[in-house]
Parts: sequence; structure tokens; C-alpha cells
Amino acid sequence: MVIISKAVMRTFYTVHADAQIPLDDWYELTKSADWKNFHEMKKSFNSVDAVGNDRYVFNIKGNAYRLIALIIFKVRTVFILFIGTHQEYDRIDAATIVFKK
Repeated sequence: MVIISKAVMRTFYTVHADAQIPLDDWYELTKSADWKNFHEMKKSFNSVDAVGNDRYVFNIKGNAYRLIALIIFKVRTVFILFIGTHQEYDRIDAATIVFKK
């Protein structure tokens, strides 16, 4: 899969250093994947949830953090839309969050 953008991850783990290894692990597993659909992705990440509008929520570091990605399986592209704590996640609408450059 093609992942856009790793910079979002780097920004996040400059503040939350304990998230760096789990986020890097997520990145490497996702980058090497060739998912065709949600069912295939679920085999790699059992706890991933679909929240609508091609957006998916991943638990990071044993559910300490959440990552929301827009995934377009047809073109093998993953847009990282949000990474945050549960408290930050609770303040947004995961189904409508958009990619910011």
C-alpha cells in the first residue's frame, strides 16, 4: 500500500515518544500489505474498525492511541487523517474527518 503521509506520524511521536515504535510497526505492516478489501485488512489488524466513508480506525500501542486512515483499496492508497489519544479522538467525527496537507 502507498501511505500518505508519514510526516503526520513523525509530528505525533515528537510529542508522544512512546507511540513511535507502534506507529512505525503499523507503517511497515501497512506499507507491505496488498489489501483488496476490509476483510483482508482485518486479517492483518484484528481490531480495526470501519467507520464509514472509506475511513478506518486502528488502535495503536494497545489502544492507547487511535489512527484514522482513509483507504482506497482500488488504488492501494492509505491517507493518514488523524492520530491522537482517546480523548482527542472522542472530540472528532471519524467518518467525516478530511486529509490536510
